[in-house]
Amino acid sequence: MRLKNKTAIVVGAGQQPGETMGNGRAVALRFAQEGARVLCVDISEERAQQTVEQICNEGGEAEAFMVDVTDEGSCRHVAEEAQKRFGRVDILHNNVGRSQGDRNTVDMDSDMWDELMALNLKSMFLMSKHVLPIMQDQGSGVIINVSSTSSFAARQTVTYKTSKGAVNTFTQHLAFENARFGIRANAILPGLMDTPMAIERRAREQNLDRDAVRESRSKLVPLQNHVGNAWDVANAALFLASDEARYITGVLLPVDGGLLVKIG
Repeated sequence: MRLKNKTAIVVGAGQQPGETMGNGRAVALRFAQEGARVLCVDISEERAQQTVEQICNEGGEAEAFMVDVTDEGSCRHVAEEAQKRFGRVDILHNNVGRSQGDRNTVDMDSDMWDELMALNLKSMFLMSKHVLPIMQDQGSGVIINVSSTSSFAARQTVTYKTSKGAVNTFTQHLAFENARFGIRANAILPGLMDTPMAIERRAREQNLDRDAVRESRSKLVPLQNHVGNAWDVANAALFLASDEARYITGVLLPVDGGLLVKIG
């Protein structure tokens, strides 16, 4: 098992309702399948507990923890509880984020800007801030931040792209700053994915069938004209979290079916 005896905090381990798997839940399941003990963090206790139940039904070990990761005291509490329950923290996977409410620059509401920035960027800073001392004392650790290909690609809205670009820079800073402690930091940049957050919302907003949304997005993907799914992200996270990636830090890894190649 690639994560045997490791402990992981997966932030955003629940998911929005939908007919497919979300990235956070898939990562939590994949980590547990490879032997990690997982603290499933989510703003919805019910959704986090659903992930825990799936892990336990497969014979894994996990616990749910409800928290608002835009609040610093709550993030400190997550780190303290993880260390209390498991004795150490080997992996922090920051998965939360959203684009709903974003607009073009002149139409963007400043309060919504702050809300999206808090969720997409500040939460990763706060969780990293409070987990890093534990990892530094251990002399090891892995931080994985979920960014987006939107950080490099043209986008009609301003906040999501800006926040994900900042996630990339923040990840590279963490990698350089903490390398001397044996801590690695990398980011995953998902492309067009078949997840509830990506498909269900667009189907509602555009008044389209889910399959029509998938088809329109798939046409944009170079690799066999097919969108990816949460397991593609989870397998990338597993690699970066494992000792197989022990010499990899500061990397921005696209998981996008070649979407960014079109830009290059």
